[in-house]
Amino acid sequence: MTGKERITRILRHESADRIGLFEHFWNDTQREWTAQGHIKPGESMADHFGFDMDMHWAFNMVADLDFESKVVDETEDTITYLDGNGAVLRRHKHHDTTPEHVDFHVKEREDWEEVRHLLLQPDRRRIDFENYRRIKEECRKAGRFFVWSGVNVFECIHPLCGHENMLIGMALDPEWVQDMAMTYARLIVELQKILFEEEGYPDGIWYYEDMGYKGSPFMSPQMYCGILQPAHKYTIDFAKSKGLPVIMHSCGFVEPLLPHMIESGIDCLQAMEVKAGMDLVKLHRLYGDKISFMGGIDVRALCSNDRAEIDAELEKKIPLVKEGFNYILHTDHSVPCTVEYDNYCYFIEKGLELGRYEGD
Repeated sequence: MTGKERITRILRHESADRIGLFEHFWNDTQREWTAQGHIKPGESMADHFGFDMDMHWAFNMVADLDFESKVVDETEDTITYLDGNGAVLRRHKHHDTTPEHVDFHVKEREDWEEVRHLLLQPDRRRIDFENYRRIKEECRKAGRFFVWSGVNVFECIHPLCGHENMLIGMALDPEWVQDMAMTYARLIVELQKILFEEEGYPDGIWYYEDMGYKGSPFMSPQMYCGILQPAHKYTIDFAKSKGLPVIMHSCGFVEPLLPHMIESGIDCLQAMEVKAGMDLVKLHRLYGDKISFMGGIDVRALCSNDRAEIDAELEKKIPLVKEGFNYILHTDHSVPCTVEYDNYCYFIEKGLELGRYEGD
């Protein structure tokens, strides 16, 4: 069974030979494992580890495509810059991190009106046609499931105005945030139409949409339904109209939102961050008849580099969540460079051994 066949069947809850396999890594990890000689320079992680799927991030969603980022401050360890969203962000120089939010030009509706026009037309410059075409063809040759990947509306909005301004807006001026969400939703779909008509359709769609933090979503379910769900349905309905299944990634605790995300049309939830409070086994029990799952394996077990701890994490979850033919092996977050290469290989071997179905 090819990876494409396997993932297609898992997303449909149809019988397969084993659970699926995919993973994300911090950039530091590939550099470290390459420096150690485990991976060839430039080698695809999907090829190296035999993943069942791969992806391409095809769109640039920064508001002002013509703006050149400017460094506004630099220290030995960090660099602070102004980007095309009018956002001032601080990044660490020596390792991969989520950027620190320093300031934003867009703080309320009036600021949004100044940049809204930049997002109304689907500028072809936003689309990486060449690499979409290349990775799509690589997946075809390797028999892998290929997904278009990119951000949905929540992950478009907060780089423009910051989480704090966005969430205050959801409470005090929900129509403003609704307008931002639908503006981005229409832009995403129009760009997809251009790309897919010229370069062909992927096998599926993968949306990044980090709507939670430790112990809570960023919003109530009522706010999700009233403000974000119409935009989610708009983007997901387009995918479904083309027969494309939709995987949605969301870090943080999003369990209260999940029934409504399912209403929006997602086919698979990815990440299920353990340290944020997400419980893969519980979610599989509650919603396994409705969606598939990818992730939920505590990456801290891998970071321990203790195979007994890796065994324990896998053994308490995989035999349960593989029931229903709807699970893809993945950690609950990107794999950091502190995970030893041999122990990551062991994680794959052990996980797939537990994830085989009887008779295969």
